[in-house]
Amino acid sequence: MRMLAEFFPEFTELLDKMDELYTQKRTIDEKTYQFICFAVSIKARSKPCVLKHFKGALEAGATVKELSYIFALVMREAAGADDCWTHWILDDWKEIVAGNVDCGCPT
Repeated sequence: MRMLAEFFPEFTELLDKMDELYTQKRTIDEKTYQFICFAVSIKARSKPCVLKHFKGALEAGATVKELSYIFALVMREAAGADDCWTHWILDDWKEIVAGNVDCGCPT
């Protein structure tokens, strides 16, 4: 965001306003909010956000055991989604092996 703040400050200002709006309009408690953000941060592979929301959840009353459950849940759901998606993509594996499927990739 540092580059955006320097070269496109209007964008980062709008993000800040969006964050303020989320805080004002929030319909869930802080702990639930932090759990959701923690889960999304893991899936997005954002180290700063994982740390921020882990700490935020603790401050909102979460336990490390609860956060471990969220962590495991994200990993399991991601694995399931990856499994389903990959099986869908490779559904025609026999055609791929036979050379009848063009990946559209440059060779």
